[in-house]
Amino acid sequence: MSTPQKVALVTAGSAGIGAGIVRELARDHHVYVMARSEGADEIAAEVGGTAVRGSVTSKEDRERLVKAALDGHGRIDAVAINTGHPPKGELLELTEQDWEEGLDLIFRSAVHLVTLVTPTFLAQQSGSVVAVTTYATSTPELAMPVSSVLRSALETWIKLYANRYGADGIRANSVLPGFIATHPVDPERLESIPAGRYADPLELGRVVAFLLSDAASFVSGQRIVVDGGMIRVP
Repeated sequence: MSTPQKVALVTAGSAGIGAGIVRELARDHHVYVMARSEGADEIAAEVGGTAVRGSVTSKEDRERLVKAALDGHGRIDAVAINTGHPPKGELLELTEQDWEEGLDLIFRSAVHLVTLVTPTFLAQQSGSVVAVTTYATSTPELAMPVSSVLRSALETWIKLYANRYGADGIRANSVLPGFIATHPVDPERLESIPAGRYADPLELGRVVAFLLSDAASFVSGQRIVVDGGMIRVP
């Protein structure tokens, strides 16, 4: 009997880091790609995956994503949680709505999605989650206060989840990207990166794919910085 094809879910997977993750995971997974734009259909067609058009901030859309994978393949092996950017602004000028928007985008969406897939992971006695956060959880930046604070909270929650379900064959990690080549190069930022360049999205994708794979079977509850050496993490 042949081994069933592994299945991965990727949110915000139509461009940038998300697209890099999709392309790398598609090497050995059927990937269900969620994004609001038609880019979801395009990249799903490119890699032979399945597009689920919707927003990661929508409870109903998250439920549709999980249902599509279970209806289509009967299993979920890997979940890559990626999101867009929350509001930015002066620290004390950010509104309550700004923080609520960030909370929905970064934290509540991730907790709900992982909660949805956990019964399947438990039934399989296997499953892996990677949350894409930011280097700014290690060195908070005033330029991105909502992201710095709430992605830090997500990393803590991912660690707790890894601790709680590790004995059930479930793993969870966070990946902290630095600057990606999909954005304009800031000369001052560039000088702070020992690698001397911004990352290609596929470089992030390879790290995420590794952490979601059996090759990382004893890696869980970790924060993996992928920034070309910019942040000195003890």
